[in-house]
Amino acid sequence: MPRATGLTFNHAMIYVRRLAPALRLYRDQLGFKLIEKFPGYARLRSPRGQTTLALHRLEPGMKQRKAEGIRLYFETKNLGRLCQRLARAGVKFSQKPRLMPWGWSHAYLKDPDGHELSLYGAGEKRLRKSRM
Repeated sequence: MPRATGLTFNHAMIYVRRLAPALRLYRDQLGFKLIEKFPGYARLRSPRGQTTLALHRLEPGMKQRKAEGIRLYFETKNLGRLCQRLARAGVKFSQKPRLMPWGWSHAYLKDPDGHELSLYGAGEKRLRKSRM
């Protein structure tokens, strides 16, 4: 049996070309709360819970790498209502809310820098095996 390490995942950093468009999505539309902001950097707190997210502008000479195989997941209790509000604000979805075979409802979109996001609702199912 694997030994417990005491690790907790509670922070992520997203590299962006421009800070303002990223803040409009993550802060203004998704509801993350601004903790602090410096030129080229902002740290935000999840609307619920203790998770934090940093938006870090690419340094001069750095290139934005395509993040294939990485998707950020944000859970919400009312996926349909959130997606309707975001759509009214002009957010484009690559997939509107849909029940997936594993029992979670998902909607997919990309942030201003092309990072793929999944807005989802799983509830208690998130911590249990699926019945596929």
